[in-house]
Amino acid sequence: MTLRASLVVFMLWTGMAFAQPDSGAAARAASEQLQAATALLDGAESARDRVRALTETVRAYEAGLAAMREGLRRAATREAQLSRQLQAREDEIARLLGVLQTIEAAPPPVLLLHPSGPQGSARAAMMLAEVTPGLTARAGALKRDLDEMRILRQLRQAAAETLERGLAGVQQARAGLSKAIADRTDLPRRFTEDPVRTAILVSSTDTLDAFADGLSDIASGDISDTSADISMLKGQLPLPVSGIVLHRSGEADAAGIKRSGIILATRPRALVTSPTAATIRYRGPLLDLGNVMILEPQPGTLFVLSGLAEVYGNAGQVIPGGSPIGLMGGAAPQSGAILSLNSDGTGSERSETLYIEVREGGRPVDPETWFQTDKDG
Repeated sequence: MTLRASLVVFMLWTGMAFAQPDSGAAARAASEQLQAATALLDGAESARDRVRALTETVRAYEAGLAAMREGLRRAATREAQLSRQLQAREDEIARLLGVLQTIEAAPPPVLLLHPSGPQGSARAAMMLAEVTPGLTARAGALKRDLDEMRILRQLRQAAAETLERGLAGVQQARAGLSKAIADRTDLPRRFTEDPVRTAILVSSTDTLDAFADGLSDIASGDISDTSADISMLKGQLPLPVSGIVLHRSGEADAAGIKRSGIILATRPRALVTSPTAATIRYRGPLLDLGNVMILEPQPGTLFVLSGLAEVYGNAGQVIPGGSPIGLMGGAAPQSGAILSLNSDGTGSERSETLYIEVREGGRPVDPETWFQTDKDG
């Protein structure tokens, strides 16, 4: 199936599957993102256009999968609730069905006769008239619960095929994005990296501070000046990846280590993007931090991101805000893992971590002075 066909199928399902207001809003938003991504892909001509379109496609797939995961979790929770309620009411349901079957099976003359005569028959009829609406209402409520349970089961069964398409589509979009980035040649450059100087700096420094201080040494010539100024965006920048804050600046982690930056928990293979226009000052492995991306959004300010499995772009390039700069690691979840819904919705499926450090004037500062985070979480 082509990427566009996968987009359309996945878009239709995420847009229609969940009717509840809370989960439906996320699904509709994902559907709109997918529609916009489809239009961008259709109109993309240059490599730069394709990078933008495929970035939006990956984001839309990620949002759609998240909406589907949440919707399925809610559906499974509701189904379990209904099942428990029905099991607890088995005796009541059996008696109710017995009474209704008796009423329906008894011929009208028998219902109207009473051993005590016409007066007793009249009283019995009045009692029956009072009881029947209540029995009917309870029977109707039972039917609605059973119908809802049947629909929820059908929904979960139908999700499997759509999930397969969605997961295949996002993998295809990621592969296309990597190629489009490799083909992109029209980005401005502030400097050209010297690989020998870079290797010397990497091998001769043992701290992030020392490496950051020596970044100017990796250029093969001068680094052109820039007048970029994003100070007005301070405190408003989006996080580079969808995730939740595990540890804030200065908080000790599980090993008791305190860091100057924040640690985000993200889903496997999540797309990481530049929060603003910036120069790539370094990309690649560094110390014990794994793959590192160092961005310079304005003179004297560095955004250091570590923990990525893949990094995009080249040192010296000036990239627009929202540009893809890498992917998180881990194995992409299979449809069976998502459908099992073992996660409780508290973020335990976010198994990868991204470290974010912000440096101003050569010193680390709290990243939450720059990025929007849930500071109460």
